[in-house]
Amino acid sequence: MRLLRLWATAVVAALLAACQTAPVQPPPVEAARPPVAAPAPVPPQPPRIGLALGGGAARGFAHIGVIQVLEEAGIKPSLVVGTSAGSLVATLYASGLNGQQLAALALAMDEGAITDWSFPGRGVIRGEALARWVREQTKGRLIEQMPIPLGIVAADLDSGQPVLFRRGDPGTAVRASSAVPAVFQPVKIGEREYVDGGLVAPVPVRFAREMGAELVIAVDISTPPEGNPTGDAVRLLLQTFNIMGASISRFELREADVVLRPRLAGIGSADFTARQRAIAAGREAALAQLPFIRTRLAQAAL
Repeated sequence: MRLLRLWATAVVAALLAACQTAPVQPPPVEAARPPVAAPAPVPPQPPRIGLALGGGAARGFAHIGVIQVLEEAGIKPSLVVGTSAGSLVATLYASGLNGQQLAALALAMDEGAITDWSFPGRGVIRGEALARWVREQTKGRLIEQMPIPLGIVAADLDSGQPVLFRRGDPGTAVRASSAVPAVFQPVKIGEREYVDGGLVAPVPVRFAREMGAELVIAVDISTPPEGNPTGDAVRLLLQTFNIMGASISRFELREADVVLRPRLAGIGSADFTARQRAIAAGREAALAQLPFIRTRLAQAAL
């Protein structure tokens, strides 16, 4: 027993001596870590801009002036949709022509080259010459092949419903969208017949939304029904459309973010001699609204 106590005492003494003499190991030193950089702020993304070009026959040249100002301001629509005369300008623009090229084409346009008279029939103009001219100017591209997404609005003659063409031959679609009843013959596509899109969507704002626009710039070139001359059948018919279109447009334009109304007083729907004046009126309207357009774009990007 005594030996056991002596052995235990010796062990404890040895352990105490080891603890007193063993060097204390410092904790390992970790390499300094670089500070974590805060994530870079994500720049605001510009909204998808939709350009909605309304109908108005010869007054449609004003659309070109609007496009010119937008281009000069660096504002590029993500998509374009048009009705009637607006469908023609929308198609040419979507095909890649810029504002200056559109103006040059418009001023050089021979009205007779796109007018093919037909007697008798359900319209005095067939419209095939217009379709052929559109095909030539767009280099044979289909609607779905345009550099800028394109929509063309027409009205189904049987159901009265609006139809948005986004595929197929642009010449036929523009012809259908521009087929003013009793002036142009209805256009048959498949088993259906189509007429002027202005009957159902004078300024196609809702279709720009349908195509994905987050901000819509609408151009209204309609003729206000203010006692315009109606001495012949064509002017009477156009005045009737003006009355009807004004009512529809009031509802359609509520959905637009920006509405441009070029001052086209004195330029009738059938006046193809005032092309330069119409282009200038489009420029003036766009320039006047340019600060507001920039503000809306900034707000939409937040």
